[in-house]
Amino acid sequence: MKRTLIVANWKMHLNTSQASLLLHRLHERIKIHRDIEIVLSPSMLVLQPLSLQIDRRKFRLAAQNAFHKDEGAYTGEVSFTMLQDLVHYVIVGHSDRRYKFGEGLDTVRDKVAAAVRNGIVPILCVGETKNERLQGETMQVLHDQVVSAVSNLTSREIHDIVIAYEPVWALSSGTDYLHHEIPKPGDIAKAVVAIRNDISELYGKKASESVRVLYGGSSSASTARGLMEVEGIDGLLVGGASLNYHEFSGIVDGAYRMRRAEEG
Repeated sequence: MKRTLIVANWKMHLNTSQASLLLHRLHERIKIHRDIEIVLSPSMLVLQPLSLQIDRRKFRLAAQNAFHKDEGAYTGEVSFTMLQDLVHYVIVGHSDRRYKFGEGLDTVRDKVAAAVRNGIVPILCVGETKNERLQGETMQVLHDQVVSAVSNLTSREIHDIVIAYEPVWALSSGTDYLHHEIPKPGDIAKAVVAIRNDISELYGKKASESVRVLYGGSSSASTARGLMEVEGIDGLLVGGASLNYHEFSGIVDGAYRMRRAEEG
């Protein structure tokens, strides 16, 4: 059985001392669970100091972004090659990057390939906007984003990626995650089936089953277990709630209790 994956995306929040304090509080409240993998994704500036503080038996680190070239005259950029010794994961294609920074399908594709080339697992974010949802284009959007993003990967490499379904219309701006609309379980399940079908058509059924698919979008301690009980969901990509140590530790606890129930 695949390990449940819970990823905390801190986005552009917390300076070094604040991030260190949050990590300390999470360490106090979260136990080591062999079947749950917890990943923290702080700002680029904070990755290095947190890598010295983190208990790697309990947490792993992810970068929120990187540049697809390994090296060169790209002032201000950080490459995946530079992150090799710091992180296990990197978030790629998040809607913040797609819609606020103009990253298109080709850019996301190149970043997925660069991550894999450098031994870092990409957490590929895909999802539709509110307008695309209202126009009935969700499945086409997911197809285009998934197929283009993995197009440069081999049949061996595809098994190691993670895909997060994040409907853009369900993402909170931070602290409003408790009062934000989230999809119905049936709609999430349909999206997961579509994502896995796309992988299956390209790489086969075994690959589609081995890829971990997460849900992201305004999850909280009170909704986490219900979201993770959706068929085909292997964990959560958590935004605003991950900045609150009570909420995030509650999400991890919910995942733990669900796994215990599944194991009887």
